[in-house]
Amino acid sequence: MVAPHVSSPECDPPVLAAAKAELRRRLMAGRAHPAGAAHAHETLSRRMLGCVRDAVPAGAAVAAVWPLPGEIDLRALCARLHDHGYQVLLPETPPRGQPLRFRLWHPGARMVPGRFRTAHPDGPAARPDFVFVPLLAFDRRGFRLGYGGGYYDRTLADLSPVPAMGYGLAAQEVPEVPTGRHDIPLPVVVTERETIRCGA
Repeated sequence: MVAPHVSSPECDPPVLAAAKAELRRRLMAGRAHPAGAAHAHETLSRRMLGCVRDAVPAGAAVAAVWPLPGEIDLRALCARLHDHGYQVLLPETPPRGQPLRFRLWHPGARMVPGRFRTAHPDGPAARPDFVFVPLLAFDRRGFRLGYGGGYYDRTLADLSPVPAMGYGLAAQEVPEVPTGRHDIPLPVVVTERETIRCGA
């Protein structure tokens, strides 16, 4: 789970903030579960597992996301990563203005309620070796639109050079995400259809 539906007016000028808010509103309004969504999510999960195995060895700490309603459900992926010998980390949402903290998860771990209706494991804090980044929209430059809290931008800046990969459905691609100076592009985005090397 990640922090939902909050804006960052201190980061973006008003015109850019409005453009992001409008795109965010449109995407949230259209976020339904069309026919075939379960199959698309399963295909995406398998592709994400393959990306991890190509990028980092077993035993590495991989940061995933526990879903909010309507989000892509990575719980099966978390279990598969654990079964393949990876440490699975899930984010704890801190107060605004701070990067995410990550806590160790395992099957059966107790989940603790967090900020913005999120939940995180009742486990020790750890630093990831690889980070999956959720998104509402993305473009081929690697820019993403999130919920507006800036948590992942701060987190990626704090963790650099830890590899990060965005994930989403192909339908979440847009021609161009509105961007500002605080937005950090992702090098790779994986969907159920392809793995996109961004900016290429």
